[in-house]
Amino acid sequence: MIAPPPPLRPFVSPRHERGLRWALVTVLCAATMGPGPGTAATLSGVLVLQERGQPTAGLAGALVYFTPEAGVQSPATPVAAEIVMRDRRFGPRTISVPVGSTVRFVNTDPIRHNVFSVSPGNRFDLGLYGEGPGRAQRFDRPGLARIFCNVHRTMSAFVLVLETPFHAEPDTAGRFTLSGLPEGPGTLHVWHPRAEAWSRSMRLPAPGPVMVTLEATLPTVPPHLDKHGQPYRDPTDDERYR
Repeated sequence: MIAPPPPLRPFVSPRHERGLRWALVTVLCAATMGPGPGTAATLSGVLVLQERGQPTAGLAGALVYFTPEAGVQSPATPVAAEIVMRDRRFGPRTISVPVGSTVRFVNTDPIRHNVFSVSPGNRFDLGLYGEGPGRAQRFDRPGLARIFCNVHRTMSAFVLVLETPFHAEPDTAGRFTLSGLPEGPGTLHVWHPRAEAWSRSMRLPAPGPVMVTLEATLPTVPPHLDKHGQPYRDPTDDERYR
């Protein structure tokens, strides 16, 4: 019998063949390495606030944020936020905003207030003003800005200025979720006005929910001086701003 002729093989130039081999190697490497750095992860957890070793309420004001070790590819867009002064209190008392954001301090009291901060990088003084639309301050440096009133010592607020867009506020049960995080190493931060700042290095995706316990050891109003670095005068000695 006459053997059948061998199957025809399409002609492939040496240059084309090298390209096909390189493409095959690239595909195999990608399959071996798994998801790339752009893969999104979710991080959830529960925050518990304790006082003298016992769980306590008062989670309002807690802030949670994550900073990727590789940095942030797309910084959050600055926002226009508002804190209202009512009954000699700031509300909300704590907020987080991206770098470059503006916060307006609105006075709804029939008395005058003087909002100021001496925090490094975000020092300002809005002066004395009465009821009305208030005055605004731009926050251009990341970090915690402690806010006070130069007239009323018991008024205090906090503005956490962040470079990362990954932040959240726990609910009343302490649960929080951060979504759209890049996989890889980074640091989880938890802040509360009555506790020392908490942080933990971790790699995403996390194996499960994160449990965070904070101890409330700090006073409700941080000890502070007035905007001139002097002790506040006794409120019974001055009725001008009441």
